[in-house]
Amino acid sequence: MPVKPDTIVLIHGFWVTPRSWENWIAHYEAKGFRVIAPSYPGFEVEVEALNADPTPIEKLEVPAVVESFEKLLDGLASPPIIMGHSAGGVFTQILLDHGYGAAGVAINSAPTEGVAIVPLSQVRAAFPVLKNPANRHRAVGLTFDQWRYAFTNTFPEEQARATYERYHVPASGHVFWGSALANIHPGHADTHVNYHNAERAPLLFISGENDHLMPPKVQASNAKHYKAAGTVTEVVEFPGRSHLLPAQEGWEEVADHALAWALDHS
Repeated sequence: MPVKPDTIVLIHGFWVTPRSWENWIAHYEAKGFRVIAPSYPGFEVEVEALNADPTPIEKLEVPAVVESFEKLLDGLASPPIIMGHSAGGVFTQILLDHGYGAAGVAINSAPTEGVAIVPLSQVRAAFPVLKNPANRHRAVGLTFDQWRYAFTNTFPEEQARATYERYHVPASGHVFWGSALANIHPGHADTHVNYHNAERAPLLFISGENDHLMPPKVQASNAKHYKAAGTVTEVVEFPGRSHLLPAQEGWEEVADHALAWALDHS
C-alpha cells in the first residue's frame, strides 16, 4: 500500500521570507508532519537583516533558486508535498515539472511562462517594480500603502500594518520581471514548464477572491495551460482573501484544505 507523504515543503514568495509561513509551520508540525520552509539563496538571515542590507536580494537568480530547492529535495528520503505562495507557486510548478514532489499546491501563484493574462489590478500592484526599467537590477521595497494594495487589501488596517512590519522585505526586480511577469518582457525562459508533461504530480491552484497582485483570472489561466492526459490539475477559490493568504485571518481553513487535497491526490 502506498505510503502517504510525511514531509511538507513550504516555498515563500517575493517581498517576504520563510517567516511568512510561521503559522502554517506550527500548524502542520502539530499534525505530525516534518515541515521545511527553505529560503532563497542569501535569504537565510532574518527579515530585519535583509531590510538593512538587501544585497542578497539584488543578486538573486531564478536558476539558482530552483537549483537550491532541487538539492534540498534530492536529500529527502521520499517525495514531499510541495506548497508555494506567489512566486513560490511558480517554483512549485517548476519543481513538479522536473519530477519532484508527491503533490503540489500553488497559492495565489505568479504565472509560469506562456500565461499571458495580465489584469489591471496586477499591473497596479506591480507598478513599484515596473515603473522604472532600472529596477531590474535593484532590490525594490514597497511602502505600506503599496503593501496594503498588493498584499493585504482586505485586512483590517492594524493587522495589515503588523504584517508589513513583520514580513516585508524588498523583492528582486530582476527575478520579478523575469519570472512573475515573464510575458510582459518576453524572451525569459526561467519560468518555463512543460504543460504536456504526463508524469507531473497532481497540482492544486488556490486563489484568493480579492487578490490584487495575482488575481483569480491568473490562477485559472495558468491551470488551463496544463494539457497532459491523466494528470490532475484543479483550482479552488477562497472568498474574501487577499494576496497574503497564508497570514490572513482564517488561514487555518486554507491550510487544512491544501493538506487534505494533497494527501488525497498524492
